[in-house]
Amino acid sequence: MKISIRKGQWDALAIAVVVVLVFSFAFGGASRVHALRLALVELAALPLLAIAGIHLQKWGSWREHKLILGLLAGLVAVPLIQLIPLPPAVWTVLPGRQQLTLALSLAGMEPGWTSLSVTPDRTWQHFLALIPPVAMFLAALMATYELTCRLIYVAIGATVVSILIGVLQISGSGVFYLWPDAYGGGVEGLFANRNHHATLLLAILPFAAAFAGASLRRRASGSQTTLWLWALFIGLVVVAIGVIRSRAGVILIGPSLALSLLAAWIASGRRRPGPAFFGMAAVVGLAIAAVGLFALAPILDRFDPNSPAEGRFENWPVVAEAAQTYLPVGSGLGSFDAVYRSVEPLERLDPTYFNQAHNDYLETWLETGWMGMALVLVFLAWWGRRSWACWRAPPSRESDLQRAASIAILMVLLHSVVDYPLRTETIAVLFALFAAILEGAGAPGESRIRQRTRRPREQT
Repeated sequence: MKISIRKGQWDALAIAVVVVLVFSFAFGGASRVHALRLALVELAALPLLAIAGIHLQKWGSWREHKLILGLLAGLVAVPLIQLIPLPPAVWTVLPGRQQLTLALSLAGMEPGWTSLSVTPDRTWQHFLALIPPVAMFLAALMATYELTCRLIYVAIGATVVSILIGVLQISGSGVFYLWPDAYGGGVEGLFANRNHHATLLLAILPFAAAFAGASLRRRASGSQTTLWLWALFIGLVVVAIGVIRSRAGVILIGPSLALSLLAAWIASGRRRPGPAFFGMAAVVGLAIAAVGLFALAPILDRFDPNSPAEGRFENWPVVAEAAQTYLPVGSGLGSFDAVYRSVEPLERLDPTYFNQAHNDYLETWLETGWMGMALVLVFLAWWGRRSWACWRAPPSRESDLQRAASIAILMVLLHSVVDYPLRTETIAVLFALFAAILEGAGAPGESRIRQRTRRPREQT
């Protein structure tokens, strides 16, 4: 029999996906501790996960996205595999478990069944943290162009709110810091870490540029006003990056701006740049000049070669050596803290707390071994293929968003070399949204917006 979609079903999907996005901004700005806030985001994602899963199966759309859905299944499978109880004869011979068996022997205890992960409780938390981004990806994969734009608008609005909160934080009053462990004196916005605040701005910037360029192509009434509003937003982002003073943010703002302006030019129809386009570039130039005039000295201080050595760079060899110890299966998601404490050299002990590797690829290698790195390589291949397709595509409302998503994903991937943005729920949910948008570049034949007008597949 045929299954028809009743009026209101897509409204339920739209409401659920917006709720998850809003909750991720409101409660997902920290990567650790604050379990109650993160649980709110995970609980809010459960209805969306169910609705999106039902629609995906009903429409049969999963056949068009086998690679990325297989990658998603692998991502979810990693923590589940690491949580499977193993008999002593198996886990005691795994690499890196000698300290555990020695500790049990010294305590006079016999090894029992345990999981592959050396910290199963943290691995379980990481699995639960996957629910919101997985739900967002599945929902965005099914979303119409209009709904996708609404989600981007919500993210842009939240970005403005985060910038405004950052302005209030500059006043020095601790009341405007939303997370107890936020660094006093920094500009964190909605986050507990200014670096992740910078990641948000770098990732949202390309969408503003794409919308600005598209307004030039359409030449509709009020397009000039729309262009100037987007130009002002881009300038605001540039100034905010300078005020935040995240070193990675300062380094990546150049590539992000260059690629975003290129995407804006393509979205405008690849015409010879006119006064309006040069006006937008001038606003960006004025923002850069303002940063140089008022914030250059504090920014340069962040790159002072005479400042104390950066701990993350000195600790990376220790993490890499530990990762080699646990190959090929890894130590388990969430186990970095416990593993690093067990191998930290005595000369590196100090009052600071090295909570993450500050290199997501290195930390993934330690915690997941070959499984995780294989998924990373497949994802990079997928990103390259989809990016190639969308950048070659002619200007259209779908391809404009896809090019912006390609840049946004690249910014997060580059920032992950020196930080851990994807371990923050807000960035993870946005990353899933960007990935779903970019996946549309590989849709065969007709565009996603036309695909959504088809009848659901017949079932018997």
